[in-house]
Amino acid sequence: MPAKPEPVAIAARRRPVVLATGWARWREFYALTKPRVVQLIVFCAVIGMLLAEPGWPTWRVLLPAAAGIWLVAAAAAAFNCLVEQRIDARMARTAWRPTATGALTNAHTLAFSAALCAIGSALLYWWVNPLTMVLTFATFVGYAVVYTVLLKPATPQNIVIGGASGAMPPLLGWAAMRGEVGPEAWLLVLIIFLWTPPHFWALALYRAEDYARAGLPMLPVTHGNEYTRLQILLYTLVLFAATLLPYLHGMSGPIYLASAIVVGAWFILLAWQLWQRYSEALARKTFRFSIWHLSLLFGALLLDHYFSPWIFGPR
Repeated sequence: MPAKPEPVAIAARRRPVVLATGWARWREFYALTKPRVVQLIVFCAVIGMLLAEPGWPTWRVLLPAAAGIWLVAAAAAAFNCLVEQRIDARMARTAWRPTATGALTNAHTLAFSAALCAIGSALLYWWVNPLTMVLTFATFVGYAVVYTVLLKPATPQNIVIGGASGAMPPLLGWAAMRGEVGPEAWLLVLIIFLWTPPHFWALALYRAEDYARAGLPMLPVTHGNEYTRLQILLYTLVLFAATLLPYLHGMSGPIYLASAIVVGAWFILLAWQLWQRYSEALARKTFRFSIWHLSLLFGALLLDHYFSPWIFGPR
């Protein structure tokens, strides 16, 4: 009988370590920043900046704020790769990361993360305001240390508790423009906080073997597939209610309300189907839509912010 193929992650660990050089090294450094994740973070932060101003915000603040938040978020991502290099090497999804393959040394990764964090923090302090710098650095600590080092290997509720740091980008954007945080900013944080568990658990469902191999207590590993699917459904219901709060608070108008109902109902429908009958394809579809859900929701907030007053009059 032919031998069973070994998992991709294990095979990757057995490849000879080759340090990246030249242009390849810069590509590896860029990969450390988790570009897709950071792009979503900056997108949500910019939405917070735009919503904080009744008109168009000044580029003199918006550009350095976006750049500073991007740099600190990228630093946190790189530090996460450093801390989790052994875990990443055991998982097919992450075995390609430069820290897992050995393409970059720990010293390179730590220096890169520290440099990005220092430059981003300085940019926020001098060109934006100290509050934004403090909040952004606190978010770095929350994700890179509290979540990655303490929560992720310790509890299946890691993504729920640690999700607080990932929910901060719109509040950072709001603080950049106003120099303070108000209830509207916290509503945006609440939406991302409640969005994070169903988004991440949909991924964890079809990556459960990866997480089990890595020894991480993710919900599908500790409580099983069916329980996780139920939690996804329940969170999408609570999330739907939270997405109506900007309208009820008077922060947004009919354009946002209609959009929130449509995209929220579709998310609930996918979660319901996933709970009723599991398939990896449906879990992947739910995960992919969750990204669209947040993007469409925040995009609708932005459209409503600028166009609802013209169509429906001032709120």
